[in-house]
Amino acid sequence: MPVHEPAIWLTFIILVGTLLVIDLGVLNRRSHVLAPREALRWSGGVVVISLLFGAFLWWRAGENTALEYYAGYLIELSLSVDNLFVFLLVFQYFAVPAELQPRVLKWGIFGAILMRGIMIGLGAVLLQQFEWITWIFGGILIITAVKMARSGEERIEPEKNPLVRLARRLIPVTPAYENSHFFVRSLTQGWMATPLFLVLLVVEWSDVVFAVDSIPAVFAVTRDPFVVYASNLFAILGLRALFFVLAGALDRFHYLRPGVALILLFVGAKMLLGYWVHIATDLSLVVILAILTGAVGLSLLRPRTT
Repeated sequence: MPVHEPAIWLTFIILVGTLLVIDLGVLNRRSHVLAPREALRWSGGVVVISLLFGAFLWWRAGENTALEYYAGYLIELSLSVDNLFVFLLVFQYFAVPAELQPRVLKWGIFGAILMRGIMIGLGAVLLQQFEWITWIFGGILIITAVKMARSGEERIEPEKNPLVRLARRLIPVTPAYENSHFFVRSLTQGWMATPLFLVLLVVEWSDVVFAVDSIPAVFAVTRDPFVVYASNLFAILGLRALFFVLAGALDRFHYLRPGVALILLFVGAKMLLGYWVHIATDLSLVVILAILTGAVGLSLLRPRTT
């Protein structure tokens, strides 16, 4: 595994820590719905910082590492936007009031940062010890791409979610939301979970499912765990604000899902054929960028007719 100099790690930690403090500690000191202009400024700022970090990697670690980071970041960003569709459906299913949604997203970010780190570390160890895992990862991506391309309208069935079913068995749940609380204390039943806690469980479970697709996808363009984690984190950090930017306009990007499926198909094939066919990182970056740009552009040029 590549070993990066302390300056790279220090810069990464400072940037991520600063973004978390500003986003969750200042802008979101009290959970509130971000206004479109505020959300657009914040998500745009995170994108700019993410791109500048890639330039920093180019300077300190070389061109190849930077290109791998940019390719991984584009993959994660496209998958993160697709994930917003699922988050929106979860909020609609549970009828989560708009003012409570930021609290779920806030804690969802913390959970995603922790779980992604564990899963990336495990994936890196497996790939280092067992090279044939590459084919399994590639197969997972191909299957996911086909399912995504063939799927129609997304369906959310939280009552079938194993975490939700387990939570309902272990602890009683209040019939209604209790402000922004995940738990409340009842005089008769003791501690009770609120529906908001169930929403958080579904969001965290969804992120685990997303990670099963997204992490192998980034390992298709780099074997550097640091690059995989950095690209994941910078994509995740802009996700909360991006939700408020796109929540009302997700239906306009109806070609994005097929585009993401095509990206997964490409990186899956890259992993499966990597032993015989080498696709340069810069070419992978161009292909991913072209697919993502084409999907967004086509969505705007050919609006969905109702």
